[in-house]
Amino acid sequence: QMSLVESGGGSVQAGGSLRLSCSASVDIYSKRYMAWFRQAPGKEREGVAAIYTGGGYTNVADSVLARFTISKDNAKNTVYLQMNSLIPEDTAMYYCAGVRAQSWVPSNPLLSDEYAYWGLGTQVTVSS
Repeated sequence: QMSLVESGGGSVQAGGSLRLSCSASVDIYSKRYMAWFRQAPGKEREGVAAIYTGGGYTNVADSVLARFTISKDNAKNTVYLQMNSLIPEDTAMYYCAGVRAQSWVPSNPLLSDEYAYWGLGTQVTVSS
């Protein structure tokens, strides 16, 4: 069964760190583009970071480039988002996403329309 399950969210104070995990079924994970998105109440979904599980490609949004890192563990079919120096503006639901097929190469890896599979999300709340 194709699935994406996020974990690692929580409540932290500004300046703290969190590491989000996205565990994927092998048919979504293997040699595909995957990404993290976030959505705050009343705002549009925003692409945060993307990665290609079959190689070394990564892409992190300019807005979080200095603080967030995306990585993967192919042995565990898991993608991570390390978030450091968190600020209240990072408060959002964070979603993991995967493209529809291995052959799908996103023209914009941080655009939500490129992704067909989505997890249910994990909440991140940063207090000042």
